[in-house]
Amino acid sequence: MGKSVKNGHYLTGNCYHTSDNHSRSVFDKLSLGTSAYFATAFIAGLAKNRQLALAGVFDRETWADKSLNVLRLIEDCGGRFHIDGLDNITKIKEPVVFISNHMSMLESMVFPGLIASKRAVTFVVKHSLVTHPLFGPIMKARNPITVERKDPIVDFKKVMAEGTENLHRNISVVIFPQSQRMTDFIPEQFNSLGIKLAKKAKVQIVPVAIKTDFWKNGKLIKDIGAINRKLPIHIEFGEPIAIEGAGKNEHQDVIEFITSRLQKWEMD
Repeated sequence: MGKSVKNGHYLTGNCYHTSDNHSRSVFDKLSLGTSAYFATAFIAGLAKNRQLALAGVFDRETWADKSLNVLRLIEDCGGRFHIDGLDNITKIKEPVVFISNHMSMLESMVFPGLIASKRAVTFVVKHSLVTHPLFGPIMKARNPITVERKDPIVDFKKVMAEGTENLHRNISVVIFPQSQRMTDFIPEQFNSLGIKLAKKAKVQIVPVAIKTDFWKNGKLIKDIGAINRKLPIHIEFGEPIAIEGAGKNEHQDVIEFITSRLQKWEMD
């Protein structure tokens, strides 16, 4: 499975909830409740990670560690995490396909700390991220599966080929089946790419439900929007699911898992 992060920084146990007594940073308190400190600290962290990536030392352990730094930064800025099902990340020894809804930049930044700290993993991402002047070197350092989003057939073949190759090398794959980040979950726009990949590679899937509208998409810079401290952050990993037949039932299971969690969280 490869090396796990063992620096005492990552999350242990099946659940993690930000402490009610978590103290926000002095700098954040001085920012008078704005998103300025968060954005500044986040970009500064990315710049340091970029330097590590360019130096060729942005390995899996570093990736997980820096990801959890973002989680801590979010908490320091008033974010409250409620994470469940962490044991399901490694419930089976074989690699899996993680299938998640996609709401904001938050899950992209935090997932490595939750998953890569426990097992080898890569992401399916849009190609523009690996050419981005700031994100690019960091993304390329972790060998993602990139898609152009110009020709669905080309993208499908690429994910099937590279995804299967990664899974056969014991590297799990994270897929966000929505075409873009969406605050509302629309089942009709949630494709079955992850199911098809798992079926082809003969591995199981792990559904993931997230509610991360704490971190808004930006108006000028989409990846860096404002934060809303009134909104709790929910992430839940479901039980691994084996694919049978064409996978239609399993696809519906994932949709129902995400839908049920979002409904529950809206009522909390």
